[in-house]
Amino acid sequence: MTTQDTIEISAPAGDRVIDTGKTFDAPPARVFRAYVDPEQIPKWWGPAYLTTTIDALEPHHGGRWHFVQTDPDGNVHGFRGVFHDVIDDERITWTFEYEGAPGHISLESISFEPTADGGTRVSTHAVFQTVEARDAMMTAGAESGMREGYERLEALLSDG
Repeated sequence: MTTQDTIEISAPAGDRVIDTGKTFDAPPARVFRAYVDPEQIPKWWGPAYLTTTIDALEPHHGGRWHFVQTDPDGNVHGFRGVFHDVIDDERITWTFEYEGAPGHISLESISFEPTADGGTRVSTHAVFQTVEARDAMMTAGAESGMREGYERLEALLSDG
């Protein structure tokens, strides 16, 4: 297998969506587990300078999730949502809300597709309620956070 260094992020002007894609050198079951295991998520979710704590994680239809990130100055950033669809090793659909912008909720679908060489293509499709909410998420640093999170996930998966 070869590492796919490219992290694709698409947020077309005037649209309510953010699409991301990344191929990892690990099978779908391994990548999926990194998304639903409360011990693995803090090792890769978001930028490394933030400490991530899992307050709730119930990866099943109707289950809730709540992650809290703390920066070195003690500032707290909360994220939460509800799981709408969880198919092991294939797909997660959940709502996503940054507590710093209450009411700006997106619906995200994350797919885990096997590649011909044994890896996994992770694709995320996030739909926001308004273009303004999507733009605010991008302005708040979502792109850099996603990029660093995927880089950290790649490192975690390569550690076996």
